[in-house]
Amino acid sequence: MRSRMMAKVHHALERHFPERRLFLRSDNETRFIRLRSETQLLIWVAGTMLVAWTIIATAIIMMDSIGAGNFRAQARRDQIEYENRVNALSDERDRRVAEAAAAQDRFSSALEQISIMQSQLLASEDERRELSTGIDVIQSNLRRTLSERRELQQRVTAMSAEGYDPAAAQAGGAGDETLDLLAAALAETAAERDQIEADAQGALDRAAEAELELRLMQDQNEAIFRQIEEALKISVEPLDNMFRAAGLNPDTLINQVQRGYSGLGGPRIPVNPLDDENYNPDAERANAIMDSLERIDLYRIAAEHAPFAMPVKSGFRYSSGFGRRWGRMHEGTDMAGPIGTPIYATADGVVTFAGWSSGYGRLIKIQHDFGIETRFGHLNDIKVSVGQRVSLGDRIGDMGNSGRSTGPHLHYEIRVNGSPLNPMTYIRAGQDVF
Repeated sequence: MRSRMMAKVHHALERHFPERRLFLRSDNETRFIRLRSETQLLIWVAGTMLVAWTIIATAIIMMDSIGAGNFRAQARRDQIEYENRVNALSDERDRRVAEAAAAQDRFSSALEQISIMQSQLLASEDERRELSTGIDVIQSNLRRTLSERRELQQRVTAMSAEGYDPAAAQAGGAGDETLDLLAAALAETAAERDQIEADAQGALDRAAEAELELRLMQDQNEAIFRQIEEALKISVEPLDNMFRAAGLNPDTLINQVQRGYSGLGGPRIPVNPLDDENYNPDAERANAIMDSLERIDLYRIAAEHAPFAMPVKSGFRYSSGFGRRWGRMHEGTDMAGPIGTPIYATADGVVTFAGWSSGYGRLIKIQHDFGIETRFGHLNDIKVSVGQRVSLGDRIGDMGNSGRSTGPHLHYEIRVNGSPLNPMTYIRAGQDVF
């Protein structure tokens, strides 16, 4: 049964692979090699597999080459797009800086106008009081004079009723002295009355002019207050957004800075105490402006103690960002550049570590306020020591390639209460404002 099956298989192979003989001829003799059907089948299968393997391997190599080319091209496009974005952010930052400078100039001018306005308000208030006092005196004199005039008229009427004739008295030479006295008193009273009326009318005119001038000054003050309030709103809102984008609560931050920088007598003195008896809306608005100014000043102090600045000011490129990389969490931002590129402190703080730290290589740790810590890794040189207090912009080291690093770059980290945060959040927030 088995021989019969093998015979059928051999017969089937003979139809596709007939037996062949390979003759080898020399000078003396001729030999041949017989290629049976099974042998030819094996050779054909081996050749087919070799050709198929060659085609598959070639296709894989070509696909890898094409994929690598596409990846490089995509990486190049991403890099160009990122550089364009960085340039756009830089331009936006420059515009913001120019706007901030213009706002500061407007604010300084507004403060000068407020000072002038307050002086004018005080002067106008004093003048109004003087005019009011003068009007009261004039009205008192006028009432006294009118009373004296009525008394004289009553006396003349009484004398006439008693039969006194001024013409007869004059003709008879009697009562000349009394008549002259009455005539002089009446003339003096009439002149004094006319003068008092003229003075009163002049005082009323001056009072009306002072009231008009006061209204105009109030309108001017309203425009000045409105401009200052708008400028402060433009200045304060970006600062609020900057600290919120950095994960910090502005109110908590302001309270903490205020406690540390309150100074003797409190952070400020109000323009005018606002009680029920001496309520002044202008003073209330001025106090609100002073509050905003204090808030901006506290924000300035907080910005110096929070890492919103760039650690690298020379030319560099972002080689790796914050997030998962190669299956592990990359807890910082890599900035690649030449060895020896200066590295700067991004905020005021105290150096808590300066030395070698396994994968970081040469590492610097700086502790800032508000529970913030910055780390600078893979340095070539360290220029600070533990316990040293550094300020914003101080040079603390040089870029290098120490530790687990594939090329010269700075590994920059920001940690808040021990938890790593994306440094670009702080950098972009600072660029949007400063």
